[in-house]
Amino acid sequence: MKSKLSTDFIKFLGTGGARFVVTEQLRASGGVWLSLDGVNLWLDPGPGALVRALNSRPKLDPKTLDAVLLSHRHIDHCNDVNIVIEAMTSGGFQKRGTVFVPLDCIGEDPVVFSYVRDYAQELQILQAGGRYRVQHIEFETPLRHQHPDETYGFNFFWKGHKISWVIDTLFFDALLEHYNGELLVLHCVRLKQRREKPVLHLCLDDVRRFLSALQPRMTVLTHFGRTMLQARPWELAESLSQEFGLPVRAATDGWCLNLHDIFPEERSNRDET
Repeated sequence: MKSKLSTDFIKFLGTGGARFVVTEQLRASGGVWLSLDGVNLWLDPGPGALVRALNSRPKLDPKTLDAVLLSHRHIDHCNDVNIVIEAMTSGGFQKRGTVFVPLDCIGEDPVVFSYVRDYAQELQILQAGGRYRVQHIEFETPLRHQHPDETYGFNFFWKGHKISWVIDTLFFDALLEHYNGELLVLHCVRLKQRREKPVLHLCLDDVRRFLSALQPRMTVLTHFGRTMLQARPWELAESLSQEFGLPVRAATDGWCLNLHDIFPEERSNRDET
């Protein structure tokens, strides 16, 4: 009997971040597939993304995608975007889907090739304060992150709930104001921040700031660099859970997070209809 996925899940096709983890594939870098009330979104398809999706059990079929989202142009986030768009559109023979990217992804030295853009039904440019829709699912990019290239995080709105996704950035206070979802996903690349010349990524102490200020219903850590992997992120997540009395999980490659497990009231609503 084949297993089936619900229509409300987040599948982590890769949890690796930073160049050494990705180039050595210490963790996979396929990005994330979100299925929100039956709308399929692929966020940041990095190296190996297509292979990860097709080898997933059950398989994730790119021809069912409704949109591809890029947070920024760095290779660990965008490497497979062109082949994913080709797969979504059956090699360009079936014009469909929307591609959402920051402007510099299609400018000089583009990461989304010009001929591939024509395969999609629509191309939309992300910007700070932007609000977007894919069918009945809305999301926003509230502010530009502090990262070397134009970078945005996301708030997804699903069945009256808010899912906040904090992509690569140096911590700054405005993040707490804008990413206050009940489900909070944090790209925690580093175990500790450098004192000299800080790296423009979140570290474990930054996660503590989010937990203390926001107390989300659940927090998921992902996009790990080498120092996080060496420190065993699953143990760090459990320690944070004990410290704050809040559910914290460290994502693993291939993990499928069923949103009804976090929001059981939605399972009850579905069963009643």
